[in-house]
Amino acid sequence: MSLYLSVVIPAYNEAANIRSGSLTSVHDYLSTQLYAYEVIVVDDGSADETAALTEAFAAQHRNFRLIRNPHRGKAYTVATGLRAAAGEIVLFTDMDQATPIQETAKLLPWYERGYDVVIGSRGTYRRNAPLWRKLMSRSQILLRNLILGFKDITDTQCGFKSFRGSAVGPILDHLHLYNFAHQAEVHGATVTAGFDVEVLFVAQRLGYRVKEVPVEWDYRHSRRVNLLKDSLRGVRELIEIRTADLRGAYPGR
Repeated sequence: MSLYLSVVIPAYNEAANIRSGSLTSVHDYLSTQLYAYEVIVVDDGSADETAALTEAFAAQHRNFRLIRNPHRGKAYTVATGLRAAAGEIVLFTDMDQATPIQETAKLLPWYERGYDVVIGSRGTYRRNAPLWRKLMSRSQILLRNLILGFKDITDTQCGFKSFRGSAVGPILDHLHLYNFAHQAEVHGATVTAGFDVEVLFVAQRLGYRVKEVPVEWDYRHSRRVNLLKDSLRGVRELIEIRTADLRGAYPGR
């Protein structure tokens, strides 16, 4: 049976989530599906037992494997997994499973309708999220639309995105802001909101059909989000994408 679905899970200091059963829940769902699958966990240079726990899990579950990266941030980690994936469809999802793996069933049928990129969407609602997180999300949507004219996609930041395997290489190859040829190591947790935006921006410029699908999502508290720092970085990256576009850095102009 040919490999149908690759699931990429970026991981930075995720030992607690693994111990609480996140990989088990992914396995328990995918093992009941009729298609062939693989799960690629990409460790982003974790300082805890993330890599060791994943290796132990993979040793007992043949569809799982680990890639070890130096600590270069979530975007680089996701891109590593996407390039390593061999499935006809490639999905990346977060280790905390804020969007449960079962929501995959809502995305996959759209590929039969001719779409190339199918992404999970929380709309404008953030269930159980604190007020500051909701305000941050709404502000990002308004600024993104203002700066990039990105009005046809409501939620670019949901960490539950899938791609036709044949589209992954061309999209990553045409990134400008997140071109990883000379990516240096980073310190501490990083939130790279511009990566998700740039990926979708390039996908549309390349002519790929993008579908946004509502999915379940539950806020999980994370110290990785710094309201002021990450908001300012997000705005700066939107401006950098727009500036690069005006210079002709992206296809389709």
